[in-house]
Amino acid sequence: MPAEEMAIDRSVHRSGIVPILQNVVATVNLDCKLDLKTIAQKARNAEYNPKRFAAVIMRIREPKTTALIFASGKMVCTGAKSEDHARLAARKYAKVVQKLEFPAMFKDFKIQNIVGSCDVKFPIRLEGLNYSHGPFTSYEPELFPGLIYRMKEPKVVLLIFVSGKVVLTGAKKREEIYEAFESIYPVLQQFRKGEAAPSSSAQALPSTAPARTLPAAPGAAAQLGLPAPQLQLGGPSA
Repeated sequence: MPAEEMAIDRSVHRSGIVPILQNVVATVNLDCKLDLKTIAQKARNAEYNPKRFAAVIMRIREPKTTALIFASGKMVCTGAKSEDHARLAARKYAKVVQKLEFPAMFKDFKIQNIVGSCDVKFPIRLEGLNYSHGPFTSYEPELFPGLIYRMKEPKVVLLIFVSGKVVLTGAKKREEIYEAFESIYPVLQQFRKGEAAPSSSAQALPSTAPARTLPAAPGAAAQLGLPAPQLQLGGPSA
């Protein structure tokens, strides 16, 4: 058995696949009013164009992240690959602001969104999955190539592609990413291309489940953390 497989905790990752965290979005309150023009002029790797976006965009290389700093003192940190890196990066941004002689604090740090991805290594019949799990899925290939699966518990949104690639977003903890993938993996196996189609009675979800509507394609991109100013945070507005 390969060494990487031996290291996988099968009690958590029953499928043997561990989703990789791609983006951790966090917010923090610096608890002071900020002069964004001054920050942009004096800080390195900072840009500010109030006609385009009402925040200073600042970047650091280690951990490689981007921060959106608002005049209210609220800050959004995006691009980290782990919760610890998100916290470390947020503290570094706070120190930069402090060095510019603002009385910045570090309050109310909170993870707002975690994005993970993985590859199940087999193609998936998205049309069949959409038909059988309709109350939870949206699939409009003319608008977006992936099937959008809105899981209720844990509350995670999955973008499932015919290639077998899966993106999971909307989680507040990495454990929710892992739990959501382990829940969907047996379903994906049932809709593996080349396998016999499962009966609708066996796979259909309860008819009482609330119907979900498909977000516009840009919204799906935003949930992936693509461009930072449009991130779907569910917390303090960016």
